[in-house]
Amino acid sequence: MPPDISLTTLVLLCAAALVAGWIDAVVGGGGLLLLPALLLGLPQVPAAQILGTNKAVAIVGTSGAAVTYVRKAPVQVKTAVRIGLAALAGSMGGAFFAAGISSELLRPVIMVVLLGVAAFVMLRPSFGTQGEGTKAPVGRARIVTAIVLVGGGIGFYDGLFGPGTGTFLVLALTAVLHLDLVTASATAKIVNVCTNAGALAMFAYQGSVLWQLAAVMAVFNLAGAMVGARMALSKGAEFVRGVLLFVVFSLVAKLAFDQWA
Repeated sequence: MPPDISLTTLVLLCAAALVAGWIDAVVGGGGLLLLPALLLGLPQVPAAQILGTNKAVAIVGTSGAAVTYVRKAPVQVKTAVRIGLAALAGSMGGAFFAAGISSELLRPVIMVVLLGVAAFVMLRPSFGTQGEGTKAPVGRARIVTAIVLVGGGIGFYDGLFGPGTGTFLVLALTAVLHLDLVTASATAKIVNVCTNAGALAMFAYQGSVLWQLAAVMAVFNLAGAMVGARMALSKGAEFVRGVLLFVVFSLVAKLAFDQWA
């Protein structure tokens, strides 16, 4: 725990962790709130420790949401873990190339992609509401495609740039494996556990985790994630679809602010 952190800052960080856990469990993208909160609340802390602490908090909530989903949603855990391992390898590759890529060049591209995704979801109200993946076994070709493109591709993006990875996972899993949005969110949580574990292991090895602060925030992140997962399961795909659109537009706004503000 940073020695100069005030009680007010701690309360605000815990509140951010709670809401971020809820968002992440429903549709991904909780890091859009949690990481900026840590950066603003701990301006004197090195960036590596911020990132490491963020992962230590997020993995707890993500794991809790994953367990909740697996118990009640028709998730193919074996397939999800395979995609997760591919995403872990992809993120390592993306991180390797990250130093040579300018985020200023990537942001406009990602914004265009996200706006296209939002338009598609709004124009296709049935997208992700009746998933074939919950009714019949998924073909081998689609599973391989998910492992290579969804796992490897989005994992690479996560290591290279990062914002919105969870949301991209939900959308890609829905499209490739024909899952409904609830099952896609559940599968994405398992994939996120794999990628977060790899990143956290590296940060921990480097000593870049504020463990005491992370432990306190993780309790709230877990609570938010458990509530979010239960709400997604009870309210169904239409609820997830609404949250998805909100998160997509929020991500576009954040990227635009970072690019031009």
